[in-house]
Amino acid sequence: MLLQINPRSSFSLKYHPLQHAGSVKTFQTPLKHINGLANKNQSKKYSVRCSSESSFFLTNKIGHSEDLVINRNHKPLSKSTVALAAQDGYSSESKLASTSFMQVLNKKCDAFYRLTRPYSCVSIIAALLSVSLLPLQSPADFTPKLIIEAFKCMVPAIMMNNYANAINQLADVHIDKVNKPYLPLACGDFSMGEGLAITIASPLMAVAMGIMLRSPPLVIGFIIWCIVGGAYSIDLPPLLRWKGNPLMAAVTIISMNGLLLLFPFFIHFQKIVLGNPVAFTKPVLFTAAYMVIWNAAIAFVKDIPDVEGDKAFGLRTLPIILGKEKVFSIAVNMMLMAYGGAVLVGAFSPSVICKLVTMIGHSALAFVLWRQAKTIDLSDNKSVQSFYLFIWELYYVEFLFVHFLR
Repeated sequence: MLLQINPRSSFSLKYHPLQHAGSVKTFQTPLKHINGLANKNQSKKYSVRCSSESSFFLTNKIGHSEDLVINRNHKPLSKSTVALAAQDGYSSESKLASTSFMQVLNKKCDAFYRLTRPYSCVSIIAALLSVSLLPLQSPADFTPKLIIEAFKCMVPAIMMNNYANAINQLADVHIDKVNKPYLPLACGDFSMGEGLAITIASPLMAVAMGIMLRSPPLVIGFIIWCIVGGAYSIDLPPLLRWKGNPLMAAVTIISMNGLLLLFPFFIHFQKIVLGNPVAFTKPVLFTAAYMVIWNAAIAFVKDIPDVEGDKAFGLRTLPIILGKEKVFSIAVNMMLMAYGGAVLVGAFSPSVICKLVTMIGHSALAFVLWRQAKTIDLSDNKSVQSFYLFIWELYYVEFLFVHFLR
């Protein structure tokens, strides 16, 4: 095998794993013949030095024959050397491709995390764990089967939540570029095709799981959820695009975050899982009333940071109509009223423990809410968003207190 070297070119050969660091290999360009005589002055010599960094370096520092260093223990490059070098290069390319794949995968997972809005997923988990306990009539009803069924129901419920978020972001991608540029569709981390795929696949899988669970209440609930979520986001006036109507927007939030998480699942656990006749107890009715009030307040606060973008695209949300300050005051007073109702209901509880927990607990939560509301700067969207997430946390806590309203 002949290795030819252009004096003006440079190249790097992969280091043979059997070579030792510091060894030198010299190459000499062919002699030029003038009139049958070899012209030695035109011949140039190069050396290749092996380094510990797994590569050969070509040098032309050898100018005279007396400076030539030859290590005869090293054999010339062979086919096996070239094969090993090629294999080394292929390994590096494979590692690079693997790294790129992991980076893309991590980016997509992060985008999906932002699309699902985790605080709403936590609300679904807390709600279903609480609702699964509402039909219990005695400690004997609390069985492993009930717990397993509760976790089974979480999967399609979270899928329906993903559907509602995906279709909303898909329809509002132009508005979100102004209001929420960090969302995956708005910033380009998800393509419109990927968003559409999630929007279509999520409700189909949720309904299929409802059928697998042999639960008509869940199947009907998921279909209603799908219709309401689509009507809220899809821009087909005059019947759809409920987001642009303050009343219908509140109805949507109350339905998807509240009533559709309560009644279909309560009936499923009471009738399908436990085999008892459907009966709406005092805690169920209070939970329904609390969900209506609290989710209406959530709907009002949700639109406060989005005033600029909503106004630019012609939406008529309540903060645009009434102003941020007035809407914020209405929302806070509604939530305080819900806590006041809980204290009043707890005062008539026949159980002393339930009475104390309900009255003291809700009074403390009302004080915390009132104090937190006093610190909010409505001109700062980050401050409003922080309060919005805070009232979601209070919403989670209520799913624990509701079981003391007996």
